[in-house]
Amino acid sequence: MRQVTSNGDRRTIVIARLKPKPLAAGQLLCVVALGVLVAVQARGDTAGEVVRSIVFGDIAMTAAMAAAVLGFVYFRRLWRWRDAYVRHDGATLYRGGSARWPLALVRDVLLVKDGVGVETLRLVVDDDSEVTRELVKLAMLDGSVEAVKGGVLFAVSGMRGVPGGVTVN
Repeated sequence: MRQVTSNGDRRTIVIARLKPKPLAAGQLLCVVALGVLVAVQARGDTAGEVVRSIVFGDIAMTAAMAAAVLGFVYFRRLWRWRDAYVRHDGATLYRGGSARWPLALVRDVLLVKDGVGVETLRLVVDDDSEVTRELVKLAMLDGSVEAVKGGVLFAVSGMRGVPGGVTVN
């Protein structure tokens, strides 16, 4: 499950990957939904009338189209990071392309179920905040929960210089 890549002067160790099928299905679903919504909303004889009816027509349909576009962007971003979604370089833990935490501040990894029933791995970060940070949704995780949790805790224990009792399979 671990892959080592080189980014300039730092080596990156991949801890978790995402399943490609849900990400591709999410993109496809958003594109199909956008196409159907545009087809239903488009009315008029000229191109200008069609564009005006799509953009300024029914506000609920326009909002649904915007949600479909945002959904596509979300799944596309996840697709780009699917092979190295959770990774570290020895000093920082990264999730995708935007979220990062110093390994020295990571305290624990928890398995949490939200109000809808979606299970996620969340980080406990020591930054004077009572909020845990989402690491990865289990439905999208390609691999075992124990391996990801163990990989993160192993990286954290290596950062602190204290041998940890974590076993990574």
